Amino acid sequence: MDWAEFIDACIPEPRTIVVEAYQGAGGYGDLFAAAVQVSQCVVEDTNRKVTVQTGDAEGDERLSSTTVYAPPTAVVPAGSRVTLPTGRTALVLAVSYLDAHGQPLPEHWELSLE
Repeated sequence: MDWAEFIDACIPEPRTIVVEAYQGAGGYGDLFAAAVQVSQCVVEDTNRKVTVQTGDAEGDERLSSTTVYAPPTAVVPAGSRVTLPTGRTALVLAVSYLDAHGQPLPEHWELSLE
């Protein structure tokens, strides 16, 4: 089962997020790519402690208040700016790719937002 099949079968109301992918630090602050919509996401408001993956806070632990599960085609590096369906904008603290390892599971990204 791929991500699209999983969403169709199990998630009655998938969400769309807007991602401005982190591109690095510039002379005037962080640089972000143009905003791109990423559909077929699952947004879960839950608090958990994560290790920050951005270069300026390596190893720092922070509280993530939202987890987004996104399709495997999404491009969302740590440090990216994400606008949620509620209109709240948050930075991506940590990113994990969940591989199916040959099992009938949907591969996807797990994004931990501040």
